[in-house]
Amino acid sequence: MNTQQIVPEGEKGIWEKIHSLPKTDLHCHLDGSLRVSTLMELAENYNVKLPSNDAAQLQKYLTCEDHCESLPDYLTRFDLTLSVLQKPEALERVAYELAEDASKENIRWLEVRYSPILHLEEGMRTMDNLEAVIRGLQRAEKDFGIRGGVIVCGMRQVEPEVSVHLAELSVAYKNRGVIGFDLAGPEENYPAKDHEQAFRLVLKNNINVTIHAGEAYGAESIHQAVHYCGAHRIGHGTRLAEDGDLMNYINDHRICLEVCLTSNMQTKSVKKLSNHPFKFYRDFGLRLSINTDNRLISNTTVTDELFLAYKTFNLSLTDIKDIIIDGFKSTFMHHRERQLLVRSIAQELDEIIRL
Repeated sequence: MNTQQIVPEGEKGIWEKIHSLPKTDLHCHLDGSLRVSTLMELAENYNVKLPSNDAAQLQKYLTCEDHCESLPDYLTRFDLTLSVLQKPEALERVAYELAEDASKENIRWLEVRYSPILHLEEGMRTMDNLEAVIRGLQRAEKDFGIRGGVIVCGMRQVEPEVSVHLAELSVAYKNRGVIGFDLAGPEENYPAKDHEQAFRLVLKNNINVTIHAGEAYGAESIHQAVHYCGAHRIGHGTRLAEDGDLMNYINDHRICLEVCLTSNMQTKSVKKLSNHPFKFYRDFGLRLSINTDNRLISNTTVTDELFLAYKTFNLSLTDIKDIIIDGFKSTFMHHRERQLLVRSIAQELDEIIRL
């Protein structure tokens, strides 16, 4: 679903206004955000067989719209994208192109997450592919002015010792392109607390933490992410409302929820968008950011996601401005720098919205 394609004629001005606003994307997976044309070219270069050689058909195959049954079903799409991301030049290219695409909708700060252990099939070491991704983002910053960094993902379904290795890698590349550490993958039967040692290591080294939690499993998953693993942000958090006491704690400590509306529908985290707790969370006062999750797999952009929230939850442009500011407030950058950026962005947002 791409809302840009279904914007009613009378509301195109709103979509265009949102498109022009400075924005963040704090929850964006590299391996779910390729261009279809790039995927096809890389597949040809590396002799990877595709389910279709027609770009439109391939887009349809990869995009998880109404036919996804669950989060595990959603994640199967990554088998194909990962198959072409086993060379450093491929990773550098897709990181660069992702940042370029984001810059075209005025994203100023982009946090790209991925797991280096998923790119080892052809002999790359974890540090080799991490350096490739960092190079791509740094070239994009030079060419397009978009800033951000890499969030390294541990994987729930992999042995905790591997997460420790990835934590050590993150420490080694702190201040060299890595800005955070995450835990991704299926939640059910793979508790975050099993990976506690890795998070102790990154926290001891003053590295920011975000964890996928409360997407396909209950509030207990969020509890573990915060109280066992020290999460500063929560990826998704759609099940947080099941525990009011924990929700108060999340609110009191301004732990941002990285909301991904389209993705949450596709993974069946919510049955339909009107059931999404976003509006309740916003009314409650939680800090929320709006993000893509996967630009290709979910066929979306930050502009589309913000417009979707605007339409579904009867928001105003002032509400959109506040959500965007919450995104900038939650970036993994140093507080003093972030404070200056938030002031500048708030002034810019006011000027654009007044036009």
